[in-house]
Amino acid sequence: MTDPQNVLAVIAPHVGGRSAGAGLATLFPTEADVTVVEAADEDPAALRRAHVIITALAPVGAEHLAAAPDLALVQCASHGFDYVDVDAARARGVKVANIGSSGAESQNVAEQTFALMLALAKQLIPAHTALVEADWALPRLQRSLTELCGKTLGIVGLGNIGQEVARRAVAFDMNVVYTGRRRLPEETEARLGGARHLPLDELLRTADYVSLHAPLTDETRNLLDAGRLALLKPTAFVVNTARGALIDQDALADALEKGALAGAGIDVFDPEPPTPALRLLRAPNVVLSPHVGGVTRETLIRIALAAVQNVTGYLAGGEPKDVVN
Repeated sequence: MTDPQNVLAVIAPHVGGRSAGAGLATLFPTEADVTVVEAADEDPAALRRAHVIITALAPVGAEHLAAAPDLALVQCASHGFDYVDVDAARARGVKVANIGSSGAESQNVAEQTFALMLALAKQLIPAHTALVEADWALPRLQRSLTELCGKTLGIVGLGNIGQEVARRAVAFDMNVVYTGRRRLPEETEARLGGARHLPLDELLRTADYVSLHAPLTDETRNLLDAGRLALLKPTAFVVNTARGALIDQDALADALEKGALAGAGIDVFDPEPPTPALRLLRAPNVVLSPHVGGVTRETLIRIALAAVQNVTGYLAGGEPKDVVN
């Protein structure tokens, strides 16, 4: 591409907005003209002349694609791409890419998954709250304290992140089962402690912990609905560090309120930030965090570099990696 290389960097306010975008813009070569905004339609002129949109959790819809006649690539600065209208992009011949093969988020999402699992197993939130309130809660809490060792972890989606979670599960002497579109090679399963591939419903009946690591698509939206949540053992825990809409949030709140599940660890919500009306905010035995699974200092650097490298490679005439449409 020899014409001016116009890049529109759309950084949602809740992940840093313009200040984060300013830092990202410095990573581009000088020949790239980078405009930083917090919404795709904030600067109509910049959108109109964009060759590339790089977006961090900011919606890029059909109306934005239609307003950018020279657009050729939408680069998601994340593993997820559910906030881009992929079908509309495909119809216009615009490529959509994520940073899936970079593994930029894998380490921290896996760590966050285990932070939530350990907090649930060891009842850290109620223990802390009780002590702050001068309540020595040991006699009450010890009945619900558990170990990860020997438990079965069911991983929904054994991609880069799911495999990092599985590696840590092996270190905790957990049994790993997984589900996905296809079974992994036997050598990969062996490397992950003899992980076993199961259909989703069987995994839900089997697992003591269910951890979600699938992308959000039309097929996976509300993947864990009321019917599937009912398949879980009442002693089981659900952990979601992927996308909030993978779970029917009201159905999960119902199960927790009825005691049909032991607890849930949730890092992602639908929508984000969640509204005060979200029942999960008040459900029993939940551990909540504000989508921090991909935002450590180290992770943000890796994400930005992976996204910018993919875009600059494309602007230099190469093919972008991790195209999803």
